[in-house]
Parts: sequence; C-alpha cells; structure tokens
Amino acid sequence: MIVLGKKQKLVVAQKVDFGVYLAESMEEYPDEKVLLPSRQTPENVQEGDELTVFIYRDSMDRPIATVHEPLVELGQMAVLEAVDTSRIGAFLNWGLEKDLLLPFREQTMRVEKGDQCLVALYEDKSHRLCATMKVYHYLNAQSPYKAGDMVKGRVYEISKNFGVFVAVDDQYSALIPKSEAQGNYQVNEILDLRVTQVKEDGKLNVSARKKAPEQLSEDAQKIFQVMERSGGSLPLDDKSDPAQIKARLGLSKAAFKRAVGHLMKTGKITQQPGKISIKQDS
Repeated sequence: MIVLGKKQKLVVAQKVDFGVYLAESMEEYPDEKVLLPSRQTPENVQEGDELTVFIYRDSMDRPIATVHEPLVELGQMAVLEAVDTSRIGAFLNWGLEKDLLLPFREQTMRVEKGDQCLVALYEDKSHRLCATMKVYHYLNAQSPYKAGDMVKGRVYEISKNFGVFVAVDDQYSALIPKSEAQGNYQVNEILDLRVTQVKEDGKLNVSARKKAPEQLSEDAQKIFQVMERSGGSLPLDDKSDPAQIKARLGLSKAAFKRAVGHLMKTGKITQQPGKISIKQDS
C-alpha cells in the first residue's frame, strides 16, 4: 500500500517519457501506482529497481513521489519557516517543491512570513497533507528530565483554563500550570524553565520562576526598578487587587507581598495604605 506522507521503498514498475511509475510490487501495478517525475528519476534506473521515495500531493492534488528529503513526515514534528501567507493560512518550507499549508484553524498564533513554527504533519479530511501548531497529541511524554532540572521550552498554546503549554526541546510535553503562569507569554516564545514535577504519565510541570531565594531577589529588584521609573512610588499595597498587581508588575499577589516584605526588611521602601514608596535615603 502506497502511504501518503511517508518515505517508503517502491518498485519501478514502468518507464515512461515523463518519469517512472512506482508500485509496492509488480503484482500491485497498475491498480496502485504513483509517478516519480523524470527530473527526479535516477540515471540508468530499470524496471524492477527499488527506490526510496516520499509521497505527497502535487499542485493538481495528485499523489506524486519525490526523492527529496522532507523536513517532517506524517505524525512527526519539526520547526519550519513560513515563506508566504494567503487567505487560507501560511505556507511553510518543508524541503519540497510544493510548500506545506498551515491552515488558519490550525494556528495558535497568527503566523507571518519569516516566522519559525513548531508544527506536526497530519492528513486532513480531504486526504491532503497539512501542518498544525496544535501539537499536544504529538509530543513525547517520556523525557529524560527530573524535578529541579533546567530546560528550554517553546510556548505552543496558551489556555485560560490550564496555563501555558510548552514543548521542551521541541519534543517533550510540558505545562506551566495556571497558578505558575505569571507574566505575559507569547506563542512561539522560547523560555528558560525549571522542572517542578514529573507527573505519573511522564509529562512535565515547569515554571519560568527560579528557586525561591533567587526568585525573591529578582522580584524585589523588578518592583524597585518599576518604582524608580514611576517617580519613586506605586499605587499598590498588600491589599491591592491581584489583577491590578499582575497587570502592573506581572507578578502574583503572593509573590508581590513576599518581594515587598523583603524590600521593607532591607530598608529600601516604605508602605502606606494604597501606596509603596522608595525611602529617600535608598
């Protein structure tokens, strides 16, 4: 059986002026066949020879063989570059003559020309090969990492209910849980992350926040710098609304309170109802 989207070994069943017809076997020809165009046919190839080819669809939507290596196969993932856009989606360079369609409905961000996208290759309902950025079901759940390890991950989808979905090393399944997802994340952003949990199914929980002492110092420095840029004070205190704190500083209320407490303890700021201020001698 000739399989779309896969590399496979096929037999040269017939030579014609415009190429060769390939089949799984001589017995299967001509019921099931695919053309390898003459411009890609190796010299001196004979009927009965075996060739390794990749099967996709040409511009007329017909199955066709190529000896060129695709950058991704059916069910696999790869980071591909967008080379064009149209009213139906973006087109990605995947190493073949015909670019790969990434439909709008399969985008988790609006893809523009030049963007690098982590995608999986799938076959749509019309039996055409397309790309999707919704790669959750294609990611590997068995990573080599353990809690405490530092990793790099690419944001591929953001959920209001669950948090920020991340592909660690562009292949392993990970999540920044909603409770940890502080700050403004963007799809396709590459993050330095810390593994906080390896779940029973092998998937990772990760955090963009550092270990507590390091993170406390970083949060305190961030608040102090924002205060300096804001004339020495901020209209926030430990009773402020969490959404207001997150919008202004990108921090949870708990992280804000810890950092403010640290700044007060070290004598850098003071707190009054509804306001924190830099000490004049700081």
